[in-house]
Amino acid sequence: MAGILGVVILALYGDRTPYYQNPITYEQSYTKLTPLGQAQQLQLGSYLRSEYLNPGSPSFISGVHADVIDDRQLLVRADNGGEGGAIVDSAVALLQGLFPPTPRSRTNLANGSTVIGPMGGYQYIPIESVEPEQSIQLEGWSSCPNFEKHVRAFYDSADFKMKSREAAPFLNAVKPYLYGIPNTLENMIYDYLHTNYIHNETYAFRLPPTFLQQAQAWVDYHEHGIFTGKNADGIGNIAGRTILPSVISSLERVANVADPLSLVVQEISYKPIISLFNITDVTERFPDLQGLPTYASALAFELRNNEEGETYIRTRFKNGTDGFETIHLFGHKDDIALNELLYRLDLTAVRDTAQWCRECGQRTERGCNLCRPNADIEIQDAGESPNENCAARFFGFMTSPYARVVAIAAFAGLALLGAAKLYRTRRVRLAGYDPLPTTNTIQVLWPPVYGTM
Repeated sequence: MAGILGVVILALYGDRTPYYQNPITYEQSYTKLTPLGQAQQLQLGSYLRSEYLNPGSPSFISGVHADVIDDRQLLVRADNGGEGGAIVDSAVALLQGLFPPTPRSRTNLANGSTVIGPMGGYQYIPIESVEPEQSIQLEGWSSCPNFEKHVRAFYDSADFKMKSREAAPFLNAVKPYLYGIPNTLENMIYDYLHTNYIHNETYAFRLPPTFLQQAQAWVDYHEHGIFTGKNADGIGNIAGRTILPSVISSLERVANVADPLSLVVQEISYKPIISLFNITDVTERFPDLQGLPTYASALAFELRNNEEGETYIRTRFKNGTDGFETIHLFGHKDDIALNELLYRLDLTAVRDTAQWCRECGQRTERGCNLCRPNADIEIQDAGESPNENCAARFFGFMTSPYARVVAIAAFAGLALLGAAKLYRTRRVRLAGYDPLPTTNTIQVLWPPVYGTM
């Protein structure tokens, strides 16, 4: 490979206070980031800095401003839903490690004096707070009736009932350490054990040695069953499918020579990561990744050019304090061509709120009352265009005729400036698969409209 163009990172929040998740709806109680979680995120940010912002690293991003941030080169988003402030605060802490204070963050005044930013040149980096009420991208499972049906079906399955019988001896043995929390396989007890084991010295001393490991094994089974499905485009994978448009859009922007964006960080919960590993067939080759990722984990999609100028994606995963490990998507044994990855991800992506409302069977919440008539929600084809009222709720700037003209003109300009780099005439080499449609056989819209970033 001849260099790295940029990277799109999905980062998991750090250690937080105990919280409860409804075993059916996955509604969550209040939680906040702990000082340990802040330190974990700072460490993660420092690690990412050493990988991507260090000129001596083989993964250094060409042309990036590594010391004083150029806001045009960086995009940061954070889920502000169920875990709320814990995820947004994780993003703040990560950025402190990614772009630490520097005396170069200064300004020269007209009177000849120089002022360095507060706290030794602390860098204030914008973070987009993604609210579930305004976007379905980072919490696609929330308020989704058909997802709740999927959860109930999992609990009613023969396999889950068999696993419940297998888990019964452990669940009975651990009951004295739960202090009234239901000791059933449906009700995840791992979070309670884990947080108390970390923060309560007496509890950690009393808990039998193997109990936390057993709880980890059962929560891995539980969460993998909830947030995956046999079909990549099924409701079980909704957490991963709704985040895909933002991943696709980010990869396209980084690959576009006319766009200065080179580093994207999305701070999220664990649920989309579990689904994405299932959608991309990662867990078939890496079964250890089926379970719950560790605090402050990171999934990175690196854009690299080979000697022939073709753009490929190298995917790497960092599980907690471990270093990056290269993983391969869709059965490949090496990096995957960008065109192929975008094509495959687009096949399962939930592109907009109208599609989400149909697939979830939601009629009123999260803006679905502004979409098509309720009677049509469950019977529409997935290929239909979103209703304009629904678009007005989530894609408001596109609703006026004048704004559409301006947007179309802007997109046309980007097409002339940017398409050359990503979609130049090239061979797309696919390992182990029949040839897939490329830009030579399918129409490419630049940039595609997937909804708000």
